[in-house]
Amino acid sequence: MGTGILTIDLDALAANWRDLARRSRGETGAVVKANGYGCGAAEVATRLAREGARRFFVATSEEGAALRGALGAGPEINVFSGHMAGDTALIRDHALTPMLNSPEQAARHRAALPGHPYGVQLDSGMNRLGMEAPDWAATRADLEAGPLTLVMSHLACADDPAHPMNAAQLRAFTAMSAGVTAPRSFAATGGILLGPDYHFDVTRPGVGIYGGQPFADARPVVRLSLPVVQVRDVAPGEIVGYSATFTADTPRRIATLSAGYADGLIRYMSNAAYLSAPHGKCRLAGRVSMDLLTVDVTDLPAVPDHLDILGPDQTVDQLAEVAGTIGYEILTSLGRRYQRLYLGA
Repeated sequence: MGTGILTIDLDALAANWRDLARRSRGETGAVVKANGYGCGAAEVATRLAREGARRFFVATSEEGAALRGALGAGPEINVFSGHMAGDTALIRDHALTPMLNSPEQAARHRAALPGHPYGVQLDSGMNRLGMEAPDWAATRADLEAGPLTLVMSHLACADDPAHPMNAAQLRAFTAMSAGVTAPRSFAATGGILLGPDYHFDVTRPGVGIYGGQPFADARPVVRLSLPVVQVRDVAPGEIVGYSATFTADTPRRIATLSAGYADGLIRYMSNAAYLSAPHGKCRLAGRVSMDLLTVDVTDLPAVPDHLDILGPDQTVDQLAEVAGTIGYEILTSLGRRYQRLYLGA
């Protein structure tokens, strides 16, 4: 087999969602954008629907349409980007709920799909998506006439509990949404962990479901095993890989693995990331290339058919730290060439 095996433990994923749901006050939804953070939106959402999730969140209407095909009628699918130009048919035909981000989107939605449900996203200080206070004040009476299903905002610094932005945004969102009759949503994973003051009526965990920080109690969800293509002996003074960034100082054994930056294993991991085997760890030797990794396996008693770059011995956040990024990027970059195996499907 020439491709890596990406194993996704849906039982662990469901346990993470249940744990976050127990910590939440009110209803708990799930964020499944970016193809379920690289884990498969259809598989993730189908399992979480069995666990009791009834609201799902995606980034675009195209993602929402694909998810509706997997979930069928019933669950609410909320679209963070709102009602974009050209989205009307997707929103109507797939019963999507756009989170309206501006007066222009509100006007577009009300004109194109009168009577079709929608939510509203408010900007509480992140300055990314959502209506600012003057726009919300000007449109609120009309939008609250409905059918308004959710009023939400998003925290910028929830992964840092001590950051003053958290309290400032909480004050802003509380003031802007005071008196609305629709459910309110403010907390993703980090917000849930900040405590009940941030929960409001609906929480929407994302990365914590998939085993990522800041949810330190999360169970690992993904395991990525990469096949060994070839093993060779390298003499002192010989180089390995592009640009000769690794030079053997003693006799070394180098395994070449089938995966690279085309599969989401970014180049910054070069010469730094570790892989695990049943009887030890080994480090990348040389640059990550498009389709191949080279690994120093000298100290392994035997070289197995596969080496793990993600799993119990190295979480997505640990690999991300070595790669100078965050766990979100590691997860969402996992390539399409991997064979995906689902446990607990």
